[in-house]
Amino acid sequence: MRIRKNDNVKMLTGKDRGKTGKVLVVYPENGKVRVEGLNTVKKHQRPKKQGQKGQIVSIERAVNASDVELICPRCGKITRVGHKMTGDVKMRVCKKCSAEFN
Repeated sequence: MRIRKNDNVKMLTGKDRGKTGKVLVVYPENGKVRVEGLNTVKKHQRPKKQGQKGQIVSIERAVNASDVELICPRCGKITRVGHKMTGDVKMRVCKKCSAEFN
């Protein structure tokens, strides 16, 4: 996958289209990512102990990695990701400004 944890991404589809957030978790086996503050759903939680109240919490759900686009740290635009070998290290490259990042 070309998107990694702690990358800033922009949502391309869905109810949160156009919003940006930081990637919290990447699931490469499913091709999905979980983004901070995006694709939130309400979950009803039962009380765990006697006398405790139940509550409704908002949690982020995973979205398909093809529904988000990486934001380049240097130019700040959404971009596709290329790869380039520098020595024996494979670096990710912005397709718009050719900035290397990892």
